Amino acid sequence: MSSDLLHISTPAAWAAAQSAGEYRDPSLDTEGFIHLSTPAQVLIPANERYAGRNDLVLLVISPDRLGAPLVFEDTYGSGMEFPHVYGPIDLDAVVAVVPFPPNPDGTFDLPAL
Repeated sequence: MSSDLLHISTPAAWAAAQSAGEYRDPSLDTEGFIHLSTPAQVLIPANERYAGRNDLVLLVISPDRLGAPLVFEDTYGSGMEFPHVYGPIDLDAVVAVVPFPPNPDGTFDLPAL
């Protein structure tokens, strides 16, 4: 799964996607894309934006199964290019849903994918 990409989500959002037939993150409407990360990058947004949250999962996404355009770009001038999906994520592109609990101190470690 080394080429798979990750998206931080919640079980409720994943359940809603299964009902809707596609995954749409609110960022698709507000920013025009859905934020993804490589396994090497995912702890950056996890620890910066989601520290301590106990209601998260990682959607493991196969880029080859995406129907929407995938672009690696540095949209915030961070010096690091993150993958962004410019459209909804097809359900069959999600190859696994992995629990993503925080450590006791609220930080995250990458779980086995």
